[in-house]
Amino acid sequence: MAGILYRYLIVLAACAALLLGLQVPNLADQYQKRVDAHLREVTVNLQPFQAIADKYFGGDLGKLIELHRNSSERPFQEEGAAIAQMAQRKQHFAAELAALQTSLPRQAFHVLFRADRELLDETLAQYSYNVPLNTDALLFGAIFTLCVLALLEGLAALLRIFIRKHRHSKLEAQ
Repeated sequence: MAGILYRYLIVLAACAALLLGLQVPNLADQYQKRVDAHLREVTVNLQPFQAIADKYFGGDLGKLIELHRNSSERPFQEEGAAIAQMAQRKQHFAAELAALQTSLPRQAFHVLFRADRELLDETLAQYSYNVPLNTDALLFGAIFTLCVLALLEGLAALLRIFIRKHRHSKLEAQ
């Protein structure tokens, strides 16, 4: 009876691991689309200032920011800080998008361990679960499932060894 229960638990674990493994490429894809959307938005918002920098400073947005910051007028100084913040966000999103232009395992690692926390939280808040049936997702899901099953089998083997040693030591004590 215990053997049947164990087999069913392994099948259940395999199904859960496969579904979870299929979600990782989906999460990476949704995260990448969110980063791209934020980059596009900040680029559009920065465009009028970039046009001014193009016209008067040879395209150097830094010089426009410095002009604002060095102004004697407080509103212009604050405007310079706001423009600089937009420019930094654009650079950050561009770097984040560049970090995702790699293989699926590296994308998954980046999203799971190095992603921008704010963007990841946004992605998770609006995450839509689906089961992508493309080669990358299926391969990732299968490898993830095999790793989970190998881990579970290893833990079960260690547990069996521990139980045998515990029984053996009990028998010797009697």
